[in-house]
Amino acid sequence: MKLREGVTLDVTFEDGLVKRYDMSNAFDDYPPLRALEDRTLFESCHLTPYGIIWNDKLDISTTAIYDEGITVRKVKPFRNVDVGEAVGLARATRSISQAALAELTGIDQSDISKIERGIANPSVSTLRKIADALDCNLVVKMEPVAPDDTDFYPE
Repeated sequence: MKLREGVTLDVTFEDGLVKRYDMSNAFDDYPPLRALEDRTLFESCHLTPYGIIWNDKLDISTTAIYDEGITVRKVKPFRNVDVGEAVGLARATRSISQAALAELTGIDQSDISKIERGIANPSVSTLRKIADALDCNLVVKMEPVAPDDTDFYPE
């Protein structure tokens, strides 16, 4: 999520769509949201899987932002399953069971299963333990993706 000028925000969704939503569009339907014109309050928000929350009285659902927001660009979606696939492949290549990997790392076997299925969000230290046990290099990389004509929507 990125806070922009005024009361506008950009939210990146799991499908890679970045939606821009101007909170002032909801002022007429829900006047208490006008309080967000206070920049300090606007910047105090926090993102949850269900929406953006400012306080007990002010929030907006991610569904509303997705449905009513303007798509400004598309980025490559992040998939936890990519990490899980790498762990599963490295484990299978070395003929190590999940139980054996759990014993080598001290990570519960059920957590290893969740990582491999892409439903866990492992920390870098957890991935380091797994990589060390599987005799693999761990590379964490962030690269900016330059939009091209196929995935950029001008403002």
